[in-house]
Amino acid sequence: MHKFLLLIIASLITIDVKAQQAPPTYQDYGKVDKSDLEMTACDFEKDANAEVLFDVGKMPPFSGIFLKRHVRVKIFNDRGKNEANVRLLIPANLDVIRKITNLEAETINIENNQIVITPIDKKLIYTVKVDDFSSAVIFTFPNVKAGSIIEYKFTEFCPDTWYFQSNLPTRYSEIHVDFNDYTKFRYIPHVDLPYVKNIGEVSDYQQTKALANIPSFTDDPYMSSRLNSLQRVDYIIWKEEISTWDRIGYDLLHFPGFSSQFDISVTGEDKIVKQAKSLKTDDDKIAYIFDQVKNTMTWNDYLNFASTQGISRAWDTKTGNSAEINLILYRLLKKAGIKVYPLVVADRKFPKINPVNPNIFYFKSMQVYIPIDSIRYYILDATSKYNQFNVLPQNVLNTFGFEVDTYGGVDDVNHHTFFIEDTQPAIQSVFLNAEIKPGGTLEGTAQINSGSYDRVNSVEKYKTIGEKKYEDYLTSGDNNLQISSIKMENMEDDTLPLVQDINFVQRLDDSEAGYIYFNPNLFISPHTNPFLNTTRSSDIDFGWRDNAIINGIFKIPSNYKIDVLPKNINLMMPDSSITFKRVVNEQDGVVTVRYVINHKKSLYFKSDYPEFYAFYKKMFELLNEQIVLKKS
Repeated sequence: MHKFLLLIIASLITIDVKAQQAPPTYQDYGKVDKSDLEMTACDFEKDANAEVLFDVGKMPPFSGIFLKRHVRVKIFNDRGKNEANVRLLIPANLDVIRKITNLEAETINIENNQIVITPIDKKLIYTVKVDDFSSAVIFTFPNVKAGSIIEYKFTEFCPDTWYFQSNLPTRYSEIHVDFNDYTKFRYIPHVDLPYVKNIGEVSDYQQTKALANIPSFTDDPYMSSRLNSLQRVDYIIWKEEISTWDRIGYDLLHFPGFSSQFDISVTGEDKIVKQAKSLKTDDDKIAYIFDQVKNTMTWNDYLNFASTQGISRAWDTKTGNSAEINLILYRLLKKAGIKVYPLVVADRKFPKINPVNPNIFYFKSMQVYIPIDSIRYYILDATSKYNQFNVLPQNVLNTFGFEVDTYGGVDDVNHHTFFIEDTQPAIQSVFLNAEIKPGGTLEGTAQINSGSYDRVNSVEKYKTIGEKKYEDYLTSGDNNLQISSIKMENMEDDTLPLVQDINFVQRLDDSEAGYIYFNPNLFISPHTNPFLNTTRSSDIDFGWRDNAIINGIFKIPSNYKIDVLPKNINLMMPDSSITFKRVVNEQDGVVTVRYVINHKKSLYFKSDYPEFYAFYKKMFELLNEQIVLKKS
């Protein structure tokens, strides 16, 4: 009997524990637990200003491909009240008009121990244009304060992607699809967290996927679009007649504002083309026309793969969207005899294109593609005054582009989808020649040679923020390091590296009597380690291979000698993708140093972050290791 009672008690405890561990779920619209209203902090992310209590999307049977969505958010403090401003994007689609319907929204508070619900006035719900293809529904919840719950529900066309994760911690997120058996779709999961519901296989028409206690996503240094890193699943509706690259190429060449612009002339083009044709090499012709367009046109900050006003009007007004500017560039280059193609591209700040999921609206802009040989190519974007014709635009590096062959005619499209990358390193070199004075100062010169992307970024920063702030940028805000003069050479010549000649003075650490400490690591960016977090939520995307070399000659005072000299060392990632080399010598009162950082690739997966983190931690310790002089 005693054993039987113990068994019953143990069973009850087990049942109770399982009940406590049951995943959170959702409630009907307008029904809320008082405990949620009284909640003051997120259980699994204590410092959150707000929390998504649930975000649920359900596709009713026989509804086609529409989704009913219900979102509820808890506001913890005044800093979380910004969540009351909601913007629902309605993405573009060629074959269906997407819209949001049946929208309801309300604020829920507890006042005098009673639940008070304040619905939003539907006259305060607005639809605004985002670009030529997309729009958004915007509204603001009323009567929102610390402790409020806000919720809204609506019906939408089933989105291509369901995001479980956002900038807020999410207690529960669920997507349920119920496709008709004649609907073709692709299911692609991007989920690392354990499912609390996982019903249905990849090819099943009915599927339910849910996650619980999802942490908020915070941006990492050197990441591409944050949307590429969120916990999510893709449900790509597949329609054979529009969901192939062949069809997209065909549509582009019949798309208003794209191919219709190829044969439209712009004012004064004959003079520009004649001058270009008089130049000796193709590079000279390309550089001349590129400079003419980028220096004439002003980008209106709109990305588009098609013209909205026509390239003739854009040229006359000297303002246009990205497609208009680059369609003008495309036309002038082609008339000058350059083999050139229009290239529709994504952008690093948007989700990356998946080549197995063709969709014209994943592309955000249009640029110009010029093949040089079987391996090398140029991509030109004249929207920025600082871009170079011979340096790939930074905003499309490590993304996919879609080149449309316009030489075969609109009904004979030979497209080319390819990954845009620059395998050549951008090398920034610093040459230091300085003398350590007995009074504890380092005085000397530095010459910084920058090519490729480092050149583009340095010129843009210098011209944008001005010389004084640029000097502060070079010194990383170190008050002990002062630049007395700086001279910029080759700033207007894209074919030569940027040369920066600097005179500087640095006050050294001589706080300990009889000792002087100095670090030769000067004027290379970043000066401090950007990878301080031990964990990471996204892949590392540098964009390009950013390599650095520091060479230094330092004369030490005659009444000092070397006390500590860093050892020569070679450091290497386990996969050899990054190497660091340090060589330090002293002879006849002169210290010479050479530091070399070599990135052999520009993309590093988050699964390799533990090794990457350890390498960067050690490399920056070695970079910042000081040389110590002792008074003799």
